[in-house]
Amino acid sequence: MSAALEGILGAPAWIVYVAVGLVVFAEDALFLGFVIPGETVAILGGVAASRGHVSVVAVTIVVISAAIVGDSVGYEIGKHWGVRLLDLRVFAKHRRRLQDAQGFLARRGGGAVFLGRWVAFFRAVMPALAGTAKMPYRTFLAFNAAGGIVWGTVVVLVGYLAANSYAQIERTIGRDAALVALVVVLTAVVVWQVRRRRHDADER
Repeated sequence: MSAALEGILGAPAWIVYVAVGLVVFAEDALFLGFVIPGETVAILGGVAASRGHVSVVAVTIVVISAAIVGDSVGYEIGKHWGVRLLDLRVFAKHRRRLQDAQGFLARRGGGAVFLGRWVAFFRAVMPALAGTAKMPYRTFLAFNAAGGIVWGTVVVLVGYLAANSYAQIERTIGRDAALVALVVVLTAVVVWQVRRRRHDADER
């Protein structure tokens, strides 16, 4: 795992930019948020920037641009083919969550586009649902751009600051203590994810 991660972070800068941009774009544009971890890859872009391998400003711009453009493509797909796409079998097991997303969109309008960017499932389907619902593109673009700017900046900086914090801990109190701190953080994240999944399962 460590070797694979080092390989990704050690790739030529242009490959890091392209890979991060393509994954973030595909997550939103092609309904691939179920399997493609766009947020995780954006965070890794921040980690790469913390090492001075790529520019933090450049990788942030790439993530924001890919997020906004990807959502716009997803919107157009939903506008033209949304009803037929949502009837595909691949979405059958997500029917309840799709209905939740549609209800959220109906209640919140553009606000759902902005807030949906922070939830992986909503991030993948909200643009297409907005297009299917025939939300005016100007409205969609305004909230999409705002969400993309805030989300893209935050996730890249999370990776950037987390990597710098790890390096600072390692310099200050040693590698072993830094690894312990990292394990504690990762454990907390895993526990939170498991509890959230159980909560979602109970609601269904």
